[in-house]
Amino acid sequence: MPVKAVVWDVDDTLFDYTTADREGMRAHLVAEGLHAGYASVEEALERWREVTREQWARFAAREVDYETQRRDRTRVFLGREMTDAEADDWDRRYVTHYESAWSLFPDVLPVLDALAASHRHAVLSNSSLHVQDRKLRVLGVHDRFEAILCAAELGVSKPEAGAFLAACDALALPPDQVAYVGDHPEIDGRGAADAGLLSVWIDRGGARATVEPPVGPRRIASLAELPAVLAADTRFGAPSTFG
Repeated sequence: MPVKAVVWDVDDTLFDYTTADREGMRAHLVAEGLHAGYASVEEALERWREVTREQWARFAAREVDYETQRRDRTRVFLGREMTDAEADDWDRRYVTHYESAWSLFPDVLPVLDALAASHRHAVLSNSSLHVQDRKLRVLGVHDRFEAILCAAELGVSKPEAGAFLAACDALALPPDQVAYVGDHPEIDGRGAADAGLLSVWIDRGGARATVEPPVGPRRIASLAELPAVLAADTRFGAPSTFG
């Protein structure tokens, strides 16, 4: 059966999260007077990303809820005890800088326009609906999606099959009629493929060129390639686009 719907990851797939996070944290560190505590802004940014990954892993493992991992990220990064209110305030100040740098990748609107008449669209994100619903509204693409599903509300996160199957259920389509597009080769790429979806891994500019491609996903460097992949792949036996 042909693919009838595309489910999208958000951060670093539709939305340029890496740039927004870098520029937002850079401005926040300066505003908070914290940049002097690091050899360089890049060192501080790398520490922030490391702490973010560690705390997200706790949430993904269901050790803590979404709000707790956000507060603990701030506490660990700053290396001090903070009340929930203090951590929330610090995070809100960061978010102000982060949001000022929000933008879609330039290939997003053209591909959504190209697929608007032929495919249904939804979102599946390892975040919270509060975060992603607002983000998609600010970026002007919220109305492009029939459903927006997030791990915090689902109680299951990618790469678990249940997350991808929940997106299929929301569209009332079987997995073999749904494509998933995401930027992470394992969390998005392998996860979607193992769940039975047509998995498309967006590897922008060969950023992960040294990563051994997981079995299953089709690898593209730009969303401009997506319509051709969807048109060619009517069954899961179609050739992989890995080079």
